[in-house]
Amino acid sequence: MRKTWLAGGVAALVALGGAGAWFSGVLQPQAQAAASKAAGKDGKDGKPAVALEFATHEVVQPALARMPAVLEFSGPLVAPQSAVVRAKAGGTLLALSVAEGSRVQAGQTLARIDLAELGSRVAERSANLESARATLAQAERTHASNERLAAQQFISPIALDNSRAAVDTARAAFQAAQAALQSTQLSLRDASLVAPIDGIVAKRHVVPGEKLTAEQPVLSIVDLGRLELAGTVGTHEVARLAAGMAVQVAVEGVDQPVPGRIARIAPAAEPGTRAIGVTIELANPKETLRAGQYAVARVTLDDPEQRVTVPVAAVGSTGGQDHVWVIEGGVLARRAITVGRRDPREGRVEVLGGLPPASQVLAARFDNLREGAKAAVVAAKTAPVASAAASSPMVR
Repeated sequence: MRKTWLAGGVAALVALGGAGAWFSGVLQPQAQAAASKAAGKDGKDGKPAVALEFATHEVVQPALARMPAVLEFSGPLVAPQSAVVRAKAGGTLLALSVAEGSRVQAGQTLARIDLAELGSRVAERSANLESARATLAQAERTHASNERLAAQQFISPIALDNSRAAVDTARAAFQAAQAALQSTQLSLRDASLVAPIDGIVAKRHVVPGEKLTAEQPVLSIVDLGRLELAGTVGTHEVARLAAGMAVQVAVEGVDQPVPGRIARIAPAAEPGTRAIGVTIELANPKETLRAGQYAVARVTLDDPEQRVTVPVAAVGSTGGQDHVWVIEGGVLARRAITVGRRDPREGRVEVLGGLPPASQVLAARFDNLREGAKAAVVAAKTAPVASAAASSPMVR
């Protein structure tokens, strides 16, 4: 009985082994076929089973276009027509009739200063002038008398020369006193603080009751009718600029760009840099712009030649290398390209190399594309192909 049991067990194991081999031979090819189908292959020749379909507007050819260059530089707006009103003489500020934001006109009286001290100085120098005049008259009378005496040989020639020198000294003292009086009188006249230009008071430096000294700032006045923006451009680009060229200036807080023009270009680069100063002039008749606002100037330079371009959306980048996807011979291929200028307004980029002119380029970026996959350009369809796993809804 023991031998019979062992023989039966061996027979059962043999039967199970045969059944396992049969199932393995049947199921393994089926699993391989399913995996090949899921990968898009039929398992026989390794070619894609289903072609990706793209609408006609999703495939473009490189086009020739001009791409104007745009130079940009930024900075704050400044008012070139500005002035600082200073006290011409020392004294106490009695009144100040304007404040920040007040509009003034040239010649308008802005403040009053107590001129009592200056008046006393004028009186003092007037007295000095009268004294010098009297001294000069006395020296001239003495010299005239000495000339008569010298003619009669009653005095020596040296005494006559001394009297002549005394006259010259007295005359110089008189002229000095006269100049000092005129200077003081001029200070008295200029002590009245008036506006030198038309404009708006930007800052008030003093308050009434403050003791002023000569040349102390009292008010700052700016004329907003014309503003300027100073920027810099590279030495390799400045040759393309010229005075009078039109410029569009984007000012913070202003919705629409403001037109301007290039007013001046510096004759030399700034020390330590390879940049040259460029000044933009902006007309501001309504005074809607203010000095100090930040602005960006854009100068558009015409392109003299036609360039090979593609849409910006067609260009991708992998590992720092730009590329596009093209359809060649019914299959997808990724082509490395070298790009040049970009035109954000038109949404195009220049292709310097790596792309033939007649290429069929995918006009947008799609995910899960692979080289060698079948692809075709067809009319627009409503039902997308299930095997085309793309990020854009335009892929079919």
